[in-house]
Amino acid sequence: MQTLLRQVQRFALITAFAAASAFGAPLPQDPGQEGSKPAPPPPSAQQKSPDPVQQQDNVNPKNSKDDVDAIGNRNVSGKVNFFSIEKEIALGKSLAQEVERSSKLIDDPIVTEYVNRVGQNLVRNSDAKVPFTIKVIDSDEVNAFALPGGFFYVNSGLILAAQEESELAGVMAHEISHVTARHGTRQATKGELIQLASIPAMIFIPYSWAGYAMYQGINFAIPLTFLKFSRDAEREADFLGLQYMYKTGYDPNSYVTFFERLQAMEKRRPGSIPKAFSTHPPNAERIENAQKEIARILPARQEYIVTTSEFDSVKARLRGIMFTRKATDGKDKPTLRTKTEQKKQPTGNDPNSTSDDDRPTLKRRPDSQP
Repeated sequence: MQTLLRQVQRFALITAFAAASAFGAPLPQDPGQEGSKPAPPPPSAQQKSPDPVQQQDNVNPKNSKDDVDAIGNRNVSGKVNFFSIEKEIALGKSLAQEVERSSKLIDDPIVTEYVNRVGQNLVRNSDAKVPFTIKVIDSDEVNAFALPGGFFYVNSGLILAAQEESELAGVMAHEISHVTARHGTRQATKGELIQLASIPAMIFIPYSWAGYAMYQGINFAIPLTFLKFSRDAEREADFLGLQYMYKTGYDPNSYVTFFERLQAMEKRRPGSIPKAFSTHPPNAERIENAQKEIARILPARQEYIVTTSEFDSVKARLRGIMFTRKATDGKDKPTLRTKTEQKKQPTGNDPNSTSDDDRPTLKRRPDSQP
């Protein structure tokens, strides 16, 4: 029985990680939620939204979770969690080791220092209770994910896709929110409760063991049981992420702008949004809800950080690194050539024989006789 319990716990952990950190891009809200209206058409991929959200000069937060001034002095991590902070960090560390064994990291000190500094600035203006380790993965995919315990990875493709520093900061703030709200271990706790409740059925119905073994074999499958919870987690990460980037000084409208651009890209070229977004795209309803939260809880400011010259220089440097890497990798790869038809080898001194490659030759045409 103890062995079974350990297997159930391991499955719940892996499943929760997959559900909570498959980029943390916004999941669609429930279709029946009140107040949803069709959003206006997204702007072009090269333009910011012409009408940023109108914010109030003064807001009246209903509770500490709505109050940006309470950030850092409130609890956003929920109530039921089987994991201590120490166990969560240990779990994240072991998962991070797996990630780094199977990924190539960007080791350029200028790029990594910049991304780490942007991220740590957001962490300081968040509800984080754990230290963060931030690294850049060498990948073209527009992606980022945060593991339990503060192990955070940003793909180079995400940095290159962002047009402004505030857009990059918005996505990073969303991922930081998954850690501050402890979504991974909260979901693992929920998974353990569900799996423990199913143990009697597994014992009394022998063939159900085959189904359990199949789940163990596909470690990163996400059972439908977790779908609703994941939607709630993504909605909460959107909500907290907007607060964190605002508290840091960034324009919260940039978060909306970035996902509007991804949405427009997908409409023009279906399949352009990476697979990580396929189950939870940045749809119009999600974007509209973010806009409503900006207007409701974030007081207007005279100035925001939108972008910096350092972001532009780091992005250009990273683009050069990626180009060099692709060019270098291409040199060692085999190339395909069209094979010319091979003719039989000539025998003797046959003057009419041709070479193996049957190359054309130029001959002088004899003058015609008068």
